[in-house]
Amino acid sequence: MQFGWPEIILVVLALVLLFGASRLPQLARSLGQSRKAFKEGMREAEEEKASEPKQIDPARSGVSSLSDEEILAEMQRRTGSKS
Repeated sequence: MQFGWPEIILVVLALVLLFGASRLPQLARSLGQSRKAFKEGMREAEEEKASEPKQIDPARSGVSSLSDEEILAEMQRRTGSKS
């Protein structure tokens, strides 16, 4: 669907009638700010997704080969608790 000059002029006239000529710059400014904020949010989401730690497959990590006692001892060693 393509818009020609007559359709664009009709839309602009409808906007002027609905909102008034003094209000159109404010609407355009807020639309631009919203678009900028949306793009910023999308960029941040992509960066956050890229920086997430990758999931480790437990079958390949060797953790499953440890006994429960060995895992508990390692957890206590890392946390520094003596219980």
